[in-house]
Amino acid sequence: MSQHIAKPRTTAVILAGGTGQRVGLSIPKQLLKIAGKAVIEHTLTTFEKADSIDDVIVLMAPGYVPDIEKIVAKAGFTKVKKIIEGGSTRNETTERAIDALGEGLAEGEDLNVLFHDAVRPLLSQRVIDDCVVALERFQAVDVAIPSADTIIVTRTHGEDGEFITEIPDRSRLRRGQTPQAFKLSTIKRAYEVAAGDPNFQATDDCSVVLKYLPDVPIHVVAGDEYNMKVTQPVDVFIADKLFQLASTATPEQVSEEAYRELLTGKTVVVFGGSYGIGKDIAELAESYGATVYALGRSTTGTHVENPEEVDDALSKAYAETGRIDYVVNTAGVLRIGKLAETDNATIEEALKVNYLAPVQIARSSYKYLSETKGQLLLYTSSSYTRGRAEYSLYSSTKAAMVNLTQALSDEWAGDGIRVNCINPERTATPMRTKAFGQEPSGSLLSSEAVARTSLDVLLSELTGHVIDVRQQDPTAPAGKASGFEQALASVLDRQDGMA
Repeated sequence: MSQHIAKPRTTAVILAGGTGQRVGLSIPKQLLKIAGKAVIEHTLTTFEKADSIDDVIVLMAPGYVPDIEKIVAKAGFTKVKKIIEGGSTRNETTERAIDALGEGLAEGEDLNVLFHDAVRPLLSQRVIDDCVVALERFQAVDVAIPSADTIIVTRTHGEDGEFITEIPDRSRLRRGQTPQAFKLSTIKRAYEVAAGDPNFQATDDCSVVLKYLPDVPIHVVAGDEYNMKVTQPVDVFIADKLFQLASTATPEQVSEEAYRELLTGKTVVVFGGSYGIGKDIAELAESYGATVYALGRSTTGTHVENPEEVDDALSKAYAETGRIDYVVNTAGVLRIGKLAETDNATIEEALKVNYLAPVQIARSSYKYLSETKGQLLLYTSSSYTRGRAEYSLYSSTKAAMVNLTQALSDEWAGDGIRVNCINPERTATPMRTKAFGQEPSGSLLSSEAVARTSLDVLLSELTGHVIDVRQQDPTAPAGKASGFEQALASVLDRQDGMA
């Protein structure tokens, strides 16, 4: 009878010993805020969500361990088991991690270990999973991407400066990234051998295995171009923009029975519920047992730009049901035209309906959603990342919805309120038809599809996300696109139109 061998545990070691000097900071660069959160929080979130990772330890710059403890406590990261001070060098930091990983292990027990730079916050789940799978066959794994640049080798000749001495074959050159993954026993043995070298010095862990355990093959996993390291001042700017662009993949749909179980007895308030996406959300939620208040100018006479009417609508829903679980705002106006030729009334209408109304809805909803730990769902447009001529009012107010979502999700996190934003591709709605007329069949998303995704987001644990809703590309493998890849596709689409 064959004996079942349990898979080894997999621990991610987050190396966060950098000081931030190269980006001109007085604090470690991993504590710098990008897209509203510390860089290391983005990194820890990625590993917290990775199914292939069992636990995480953090090696932090001396003096800053309490900062990480606060971040971990506030975010509720359950996989982070240890936060310890790193050493004065990368080598010393890794050695401390190896010692910490060995504590409590039974004799003969081994671990999978992934060493990752804290300042690579855009790591994908795909790379993590590929590293863990590779460790089933190999003892050491690196992550790398091809070099798009020609690499030159130079030598300095006195005051004359540098001169090229060699140009290696670019086809064989790779740019190393992290994670670097090992069997704990392998990386531990490599460092034990290296300890006998009085000149031992290394900037990464694979080089230690390569030099001191030359018989151990190091497998290479394909990395990602956007798995960048925040090292220089320009990296801070680029990483922030990538987070701004990257959208979250649509949550997986639950079963019909689960929809009914999750929505029965819940109260949903939909502003902009007279037609289009809002009407479809209201009908869907109601069909699954929710009590729904679909509010709109043409049906219930509710004007979202009037704060008193918003307050009254929410008060009525709460008085009649005793709770408000979800508040959705799909109301909006689309006015096309050159700004210099737009009258004051049109400008005021756009600002009141597209910006001030969501702000007022959010403010009025807060007390109800804090009771139920509910969710506020807003809507943006694919034009939010780059405004277009004659759409200045619409594009700018829709960009504001993304910022409002991100800000409120952070502000309300402690109250358990989730805030998300739907970014639909061009959608067949009465508002769009009024602005653009009839368009070719099949070129637009259906409002029902956007409504279904909206419901999935409401029932998810997501917060602070922009969720792209796109027509499915039949040639694309399902579930393979990263948020960054989705963002690139969206940017290309935005050159051709708007949602």
